[in-house]
Amino acid sequence: MPIFKSDYLYVMQQRKDIVYKYKVYLRLEKSLSSHSVKAYMQDLNKLLHFMENEKLTYADMTYTDLQQFVAQLHDTGIHPRSQARIISGIRSFYRFLVLDGYISTDPTELIESPKIGIKLPEILSVNEIDRILDSIDLSLPEGHRNRAMLEVLYSCGLRVSELTSLRYSDVYFEEGFIKVEGKGSKQRLVPISETAIREIRNYLYDRSRITVKKGHEDILFLSRRGTALSRIMVFHIIRQQAEMVGIRRNVSPHTFRHSFATHLLEGGANLRAIQEMLGHEKITTTEIYTHVDREFLRREILEHHPRSHK
Repeated sequence: MPIFKSDYLYVMQQRKDIVYKYKVYLRLEKSLSSHSVKAYMQDLNKLLHFMENEKLTYADMTYTDLQQFVAQLHDTGIHPRSQARIISGIRSFYRFLVLDGYISTDPTELIESPKIGIKLPEILSVNEIDRILDSIDLSLPEGHRNRAMLEVLYSCGLRVSELTSLRYSDVYFEEGFIKVEGKGSKQRLVPISETAIREIRNYLYDRSRITVKKGHEDILFLSRRGTALSRIMVFHIIRQQAEMVGIRRNVSPHTFRHSFATHLLEGGANLRAIQEMLGHEKITTTEIYTHVDREFLRREILEHHPRSHK
């Protein structure tokens, strides 16, 4: 049913209230991080903008209206992978509306996401990672920090946010574990290599000479200003070192995480164990590394098997 002008202010206020409650639902009941909540809200705003243009409310939206919305996503050139993410967020919003009794039926149930192929993550070889780590100048004030930081990133398969928030008190040197706080504030214990522990110990002398800002006393990897490193700074350090050794691909902190998982799988590690160490909620997320492993085997055969050469 179209919105009449006399109802406009009421509808807009009601929509504002519902969007606020949905935001609280994502943060508290779904335990999503502030970064994830922001992404969900950005995707929802695309639907709200469509509804406003079509003079529709969330309760008026039908399957046909949603098809039109999805068609607009396609027509504006949004990548299929981004389309799929937006549609997933819209489904989440309508599930919330049903759960809270705003609507009785969910019009998103029959909406199909675009078909997308498996995007295999970029990985580095062990040799490439060694070259990056060996290129770090330990005579620089931040040299030992960067070496320890990248060793932990690769040895433990951390997300960049987990690395920058890692606390000194969460490193159990004798037991060989670190305690990591992942997505949704979920904690997990991850084994840490002897090499990474040694690099952290080497860095602690330099860390002790930094004047630490209040509130950052327990953060392991500190900036020169005595605060936690930013995600952008970690990206910059990795790209700088990769370029230094002649690696021209797009290398990021997540490349180290992908390499960690792929190298474990290639070495015969159990997929469930890799899932636990990465902090994946679903095994299907971890299973992408089996595709990476198969692709690696395929390349090896094509490159080395005599029947693959003319």
